[in-house]
Amino acid sequence: MGAGHGHKLHYHGHSVVHRAPAHLKVAALLVFMLVVVATPRTWFPVFGVYLALLVAVIAASKVPPLYIVRRMVVEVPFVVFALLMPFVATGPRVDVLGLSLAEDGLLAAWGLLAKGTLGVVASLTLAATTEPRDLLAGLERLRVPHQLVQILGFMIRYLDVVTEEMRRMRVARESRGFSARSVRHWPVVARSAGALFIRSYERGERVHLAMLSRGYTGSLTPGTPTTGATTPGATTAAPSSTTPRNHA
Repeated sequence: MGAGHGHKLHYHGHSVVHRAPAHLKVAALLVFMLVVVATPRTWFPVFGVYLALLVAVIAASKVPPLYIVRRMVVEVPFVVFALLMPFVATGPRVDVLGLSLAEDGLLAAWGLLAKGTLGVVASLTLAATTEPRDLLAGLERLRVPHQLVQILGFMIRYLDVVTEEMRRMRVARESRGFSARSVRHWPVVARSAGALFIRSYERGERVHLAMLSRGYTGSLTPGTPTTGATTPGATTAAPSSTTPRNHA
């Protein structure tokens, strides 16, 4: 269901949410997150209203709920941190299932999980209903600095390139009998990560030089989507993405 340059979060559809202008969806997400963050964590019923609103938007978009749930793995570090807060926080204690937990820690954990989960679901819904090209065009319409939009565009374009190179490095290690199964193997993985960083940096330098040789002066063609094939920077970037394969 993925579409565009490496935008695997996108779910192809023709719902009213998919057809809504990208800049309005980005603005709505920003306003929603500001309201959620500003809501006191003790207003429990209000968070239920926020969740019901998100469920209604997902239902209108016709994106399968499991499609969103499977991609919420990005929230795992926040969940782990939230689960630790009742144990490490200070203040009055309360017994829960035989465990002595801090009341302030429980409340803080609830606030982090509630607000974080709402933010993740809202962001995934935006990504699932908006193509990368439309999202970048929406950011430009919202007067986001043009260079920042360019950076986001190239990040989307080359995310798959870097991911594929990382996969090939892993296959090369495994073909030589290496398998990272213990802490002792971490140095090898770290060296691979360093090599991947250097290759990505060198690729960026080559792409930048290629763009300069074609007249790039710091801005792309006005009104042209950053990820479009007609963009000067994009036309030079696409061929260069395959160059590093000779140096793997």
